[in-house]
Amino acid sequence: MNGFPGVWHPVRAGVGPPQGVEVGKTRTRWPVRTYSRVVPGASGRVLVVDDNKVIRQLIRVNLELEGIEVVTAADGAECLEVVHQVRPDVITLDVVMPRLDGLRTAARLRGDSRTRDLPLAIISACTQYEIESGLEVGVDAFLPKPFEPAELVSVVRRLLEGERRVGGGLGAGVRV
Repeated sequence: MNGFPGVWHPVRAGVGPPQGVEVGKTRTRWPVRTYSRVVPGASGRVLVVDDNKVIRQLIRVNLELEGIEVVTAADGAECLEVVHQVRPDVITLDVVMPRLDGLRTAARLRGDSRTRDLPLAIISACTQYEIESGLEVGVDAFLPKPFEPAELVSVVRRLLEGERRVGGGLGAGVRV
């Protein structure tokens, strides 16, 4: 592209971002900053929301290897901006993020009739308070960081299949 494999530069390219390239946390002002790759025959679509680009990529790769389509957002505010366009089957949220954290994002998703029934999973190093707060707003699953890729896939698959309150641990639906 510009001498750097996988790196796209808007000024040198003179156009908007090509499909399949994550723009992420750049200073460009493109209307949509999410990543999406269409997976032929995908078994579901997951919106992954985390401010850490490495974690987003880790989750994305592991889910795509299992045939799940993934769209990413860098924080809760971006999630709320794109959720109605993306129409995910499941949303994963980090708790600590800039602009809008995962728990407030979950509460807003539950408060919107269009997203009220979407399965939500918190993927974060949660405190007991955050777990209790997540349960109060209707989070369906918790997966602690660091996590095993197999656990991630299992939680997401179960949510895609319609299970609610996934996991074990500190009570129904909690994985800590």
